[in-house]
Amino acid sequence: MDCKVYRKSIVLFVAILSQLTLPAQSTQQWRDSLQVLSRQLKAEPANLDLHLRKAAVNIELGQWEYAADEYTLVLAKDEKNPAARFYRAYTNTQLKRYDQALYDYDELLRQAPTHFEARLGHAYVQQKIGRKTEALDELNLMVEMFPDSATVYAVRAGLEQDMKQNELALYDWQQAEQHDSLNAEYVASHVELLLLQYRNQEALAVLDAAVRRGIPRGLLNPLYSRCRRQMKK
Repeated sequence: MDCKVYRKSIVLFVAILSQLTLPAQSTQQWRDSLQVLSRQLKAEPANLDLHLRKAAVNIELGQWEYAADEYTLVLAKDEKNPAARFYRAYTNTQLKRYDQALYDYDELLRQAPTHFEARLGHAYVQQKIGRKTEALDELNLMVEMFPDSATVYAVRAGLEQDMKQNELALYDWQQAEQHDSLNAEYVASHVELLLLQYRNQEALAVLDAAVRRGIPRGLLNPLYSRCRRQMKK
């Protein structure tokens, strides 16, 4: 089972943590931007910033190979460039070249051991290749490094659930909710795990607590309905 929290977290980081902040555009606008950048690169082929910007547009268009090639070019000139290293790891993950992705994450973490996104990406790839114990070790370390991060607790909960460590997962969902009290998705994941174990009263208590914290009841109504149906059985 591929944890949806991982996937959403990675997408979020790609959107907001790039050093190359780009405006929202339509597909055609991205293609137009790509043509402009390609013309600029013909005039300035040694401009690394332009290569990084072109790679970012390649990512927006789902052109993973082209993006990876651009990041490789940048790293050939500037091997310690953190943006190129991180996003080449990300593009190689999309291309399922997991060994290459791990190499880049390892290199980046040697430069910046507390790089949050790189550690999360590293754990994600470890899970994808079946190294769940190593991924869990990474996330345990991240909890120590970032004890106030709801994301880390949520991602660890998803992995623990995948590994059938349900009591640990329930604890981590509670911690995630504590650090991000209005996140309805964390509540939903917590409740769904309880319902799978037929712990209906506990699930109902989690829902009621979420509503008291300020999460709109309408977002949780489907889970309330599942609780009621299951309690009638």
